[in-house]
Amino acid sequence: MSEAVLRHPVLPVVYDTARWSGRVLHALDHLVMVLLLVAVGTMVGVVSAQVLLRYGFNLSIDWADEIGRLAFVWSIFLAIPLGVRQGAHIGIDIVSDKLPEAWRGALKRAGAAVCAAMMFAIAWASLGVAREQWDELMATLDWSVGWFIVPVGIGALLSALHLLRIVVVGPPAAHVGGAE
Repeated sequence: MSEAVLRHPVLPVVYDTARWSGRVLHALDHLVMVLLLVAVGTMVGVVSAQVLLRYGFNLSIDWADEIGRLAFVWSIFLAIPLGVRQGAHIGIDIVSDKLPEAWRGALKRAGAAVCAAMMFAIAWASLGVAREQWDELMATLDWSVGWFIVPVGIGALLSALHLLRIVVVGPPAAHVGGAE
C-alpha cells in the first residue's frame, strides 16, 4: 500500500501501519468509508428525489422510504467504528484524568477490553437476528429485512477490532479530529 493511501486526509492514520494488523485495519476502514459514502449518497439522492416528486409533481416512489431508511441505518452503523478508531466518541473522564498516567492508560485499556467483548457479543447476536429474519421481506421491495441488521454486525465487529487494538497498543495519542 502506498504512503499516499495511508495518509488519506479524511481518514488520518492513528495507529502503526507498519505491522500487517495495522494495514488490514486501515484497509477495512477505507472500505467502510467508501460504503459509508455510498450509503449517505444513496440516502440523500433517494430522499431528495422523493421530496421533489411528491411536492413538485404530486408523484411518489414506492420504495423510497425503505431505501432511505436502509441507507440511514447503514450509514449510522458504518460510521461508529470510524469514530472508535480515533477516540472521537464521547467519554466521561472526570475520574480518570485525576489518576496517574500509568493508571489512566491501564484504565483505558481495561475499558476498551470490556467494550470489545460487548461489541463481539453484539456482532454475534446481530448475526443470529439477521439469520432469523432473512426470510422476511420488506413491504415494497423483495429484499430481506435482515439487511437492516447486517450493518449492526459489521459496525460492531470493526469496532471490536479497533478496541482490541487499543487493548494491545494503547489508545491514540490524541483525539484525532476531535473538538478539543
